[in-house]
Amino acid sequence: MYSGSSDGEGPEASAQQRKIPPASSMLWVRNLRRYIGSGAGLGSEALMELETKRILLDIFKDKQQKSAEAGTIPSFYKKKPEEGSISHRVQRLAKYRFLKKQSDLLLNADDLDAMWVCLRENCVIDDATGAEKMNYEDFCHIASVCTEQIGPKCRRFFSPSNFMKFEKDESGRIAILPFYLYVMRTVSLTQARIDMSELDEDSDGFLQPHEMEAYIRGLIPNLAQLRDMPAAFVQMYCRIAAHKFFFFCDPHRRGKACIKKILLSNCLQELMELHQETEEEVTDTEQAENWFSLTSAQRICDMFLALDKDMNGTLSKQELREYADGTLTDIFIERVFDEHVRRGKIGGGNAREMDFESFLDFVLALENKDAPEGLTYLFRCLDLNGRGFLTTADIHTLFRDVHQKWIEGGNYELCIEDVRDEIWDMVKPADALRITLADLLSCKQGGTVASMLIDVRGFWAHDNRENLLQEEEEPQEEG
Repeated sequence: MYSGSSDGEGPEASAQQRKIPPASSMLWVRNLRRYIGSGAGLGSEALMELETKRILLDIFKDKQQKSAEAGTIPSFYKKKPEEGSISHRVQRLAKYRFLKKQSDLLLNADDLDAMWVCLRENCVIDDATGAEKMNYEDFCHIASVCTEQIGPKCRRFFSPSNFMKFEKDESGRIAILPFYLYVMRTVSLTQARIDMSELDEDSDGFLQPHEMEAYIRGLIPNLAQLRDMPAAFVQMYCRIAAHKFFFFCDPHRRGKACIKKILLSNCLQELMELHQETEEEVTDTEQAENWFSLTSAQRICDMFLALDKDMNGTLSKQELREYADGTLTDIFIERVFDEHVRRGKIGGGNAREMDFESFLDFVLALENKDAPEGLTYLFRCLDLNGRGFLTTADIHTLFRDVHQKWIEGGNYELCIEDVRDEIWDMVKPADALRITLADLLSCKQGGTVASMLIDVRGFWAHDNRENLLQEEEEPQEEG
């Protein structure tokens, strides 16, 4: 009957015998594919999609071919896309969208104020110190309240790992103020990184001088102590301010500074101090200590103009000798020009004068002698033979000029050998016969040693250090 027989008869067997031909063999399917493949039947968006697919396929095949030719050698150079090319436009668009997304995730000023209110309303007062604190339960509760009021973007600050970063009392509580300052600093640094990345034209994670100057120029309206800066001085200020970042963040003088290094440097923190309103009285000396203050920038310009007697925009050796009232030694000035001043195209064959950028390096090194960057600059000048170390003969030669200025100033007679031995005792070099830059950095007195060898005023300060320390302590006792 119809129960299905062994010879394959029946409806199911008949259906299997009538095979449907594949779609690719049908004439109308082949004609449709040929029509679509030519692009004649597609709209503009479909054509663009097809063209994009072809370009990406070509790029993929090109990479595959290069990988096959290179073998196992990894690629270490990637050519930057040309200006105006599709790759360049896509890169810029992707960068803009990514930075916009990261910026939207940041807390704004209102969010930070709301978080501070939540912290204060849900904390407990320490009976012993009066400090506002919270334990982990309070921390989690505040996280929930902040998430409701501000949104999920504040949630990442309330992780258990963040809570464990802060110092806890015997009850396991942390103070709310350090936590809030941590949130503010994180937001500030993230915003700074976004702003710097927007100015990074080639997106390599480094800023060039003109990009750093543009970043500082954008900050000026938001810095309370710089709002009244004369418009004519803005360009010069940005030039001076940006140079400190490159002095400390570009030690190899490649002409670009790593954004991550800039964010972690003390320079950015020093610049951000200018956010504070100067309602209280601040002396000129205190303002001058901050390189980024308007007072300091004007001081640098006035100093350079005063030294530039012939007003040609550069300083000769004779003009630079007048720096710091002429207390620097002649041999040090000579070595500065040998090591840190490029030979100019103007003037005589052997003429070499210091431009404004080199002068900024010079001032930064002398004002930051204890910093590794400043001491490295000075050590190259002290290393008379370029051997990477100082010998007793080098110390004797360097201090001989200091000794001459010391005697000319009407001071008592001293023995150069005694000073040389004192320097050796201060440094305690790993090799008893030579002093290296590493020795000066590790002894923590490298700046003092450098001052003693290049500046008669620096040696005087070291010789009278006990009296100077006593004079500093007396006003504090009276206060």
